Amino acid sequence: MFNKILIANRGEIACRIIRACRELGVKTVSIHSQADKDCMHVKLADQSICVGPASAAESYLNIPSIIAAAEISGADAIHPGYGFLAENTYFAEVCQACGLKFIGPSKESIEKMGDKIAAIALMKAAKVPVVPGSDGSVDAEDPKIFQIAQKIGYPVIVKATAGGGGKGMRIVPSEESLKNAIILAQTEAKASFGNPAVYMEKYVEEPHHIEFQILGDKFGNVCYLPERDCSIQRRHQKLVEESPSPYISEKLRKVMGKAARQAAKAVKYVTVGTVEFLVDKKGHFYFMEMNTRIQVEHPVTEMITGIDLVKEQIKLAAGEKLIIHSDKIKILGHAIECRINAEDPDRDFIPSPGKIGQLFLPGGPGIRVDTHVYSGYTIPPYYDSLIAKIIALGSDRQEAIARMSRALKETTIENIKNTAPLHQKIMANERFAKGSVATDFLPKYIFNEADKK
Repeated sequence: MFNKILIANRGEIACRIIRACRELGVKTVSIHSQADKDCMHVKLADQSICVGPASAAESYLNIPSIIAAAEISGADAIHPGYGFLAENTYFAEVCQACGLKFIGPSKESIEKMGDKIAAIALMKAAKVPVVPGSDGSVDAEDPKIFQIAQKIGYPVIVKATAGGGGKGMRIVPSEESLKNAIILAQTEAKASFGNPAVYMEKYVEEPHHIEFQILGDKFGNVCYLPERDCSIQRRHQKLVEESPSPYISEKLRKVMGKAARQAAKAVKYVTVGTVEFLVDKKGHFYFMEMNTRIQVEHPVTEMITGIDLVKEQIKLAAGEKLIIHSDKIKILGHAIECRINAEDPDRDFIPSPGKIGQLFLPGGPGIRVDTHVYSGYTIPPYYDSLIAKIIALGSDRQEAIARMSRALKETTIENIKNTAPLHQKIMANERFAKGSVATDFLPKYIFNEADKK
């Protein structure tokens, strides 16, 4: 096991990692920007080092400063959390070259799954179902794009080969808008990821977004855990996650889980990751992507399995053997997670940084809150707007919804616009209660209803 881990991240995920390390008896080093000197992860860690100014590029993405902090502090491993450098192959390579264990998969695994075109080709070879699409990248100036799209069948979707979060992505309903959509996607992809390459695939309408947590060790053992349903999204970014999915049968769970395990084995995956699928109206599923890191929504899986995924991630990175078996995992109820962001849903989710006044976060039976904020804390404008995750566990889905509704009503975050009221509307929605939720849920059944009133 490691002696000291440097956490190359901030906010709630940094706090989460610190807590896991403490339970493992591992010392921690947090890094922070000048803007984050009062953040909770700085206070919780055994040691903290400032790595640069407020800008993420000069601090949380500043590889030389982060490596220097690790060497100065005597850390023997680096945990990247999610976002920032978590899926950066160069960072993983630099860690290795400097004798620091990168708590994540190998740089080769990150590289293979980070390029979506390469990942899709790999999944085809591993016999994992993929969405019909172009064989490689497409360019707006290539006249063959119209033939490719016609063969796939409209509507199609253009996606960036690098990155995620809806950046460099355009839905194309017909031939007339294809070329312009590719140009826009390429421009956005270059600005967001430094890589303008895009590809094309069939647009699966009203899909369910289902993902499987996978764990792998250096001995080739891989297991999958029960699925998460992440269908409630805005602009391809998740807002609510739950496990198990109300849409997936036990039979389909096993089939998809085995496909997720095949995907992980195809890249010789080590530590913790997530294989994401789209499931259409007929129950057909398709590989979408693989996230080679811990996910924001990992707590719902922890709640229904009793498995601490961050501790498992650290142990697997330290070379321990995987002792969890998919067929022996019991589902312990139903869990729902609501992401509380410092954003104003009534103003197109505009960020709402500033100083928090009175803060009251919920508790009681079945409620967990992962956060880094407190009364008087100032939310900086430089980073992701996530300020808390509320997770509710119930004996069944109905109780989980009831507990989440109660928890959201208890939540008070003064002076900061946030998404808690939006989540209350979601929990109260009849369609959500029935479990009839696809990725078009929010615009079709929440905002449309609000517009009518």
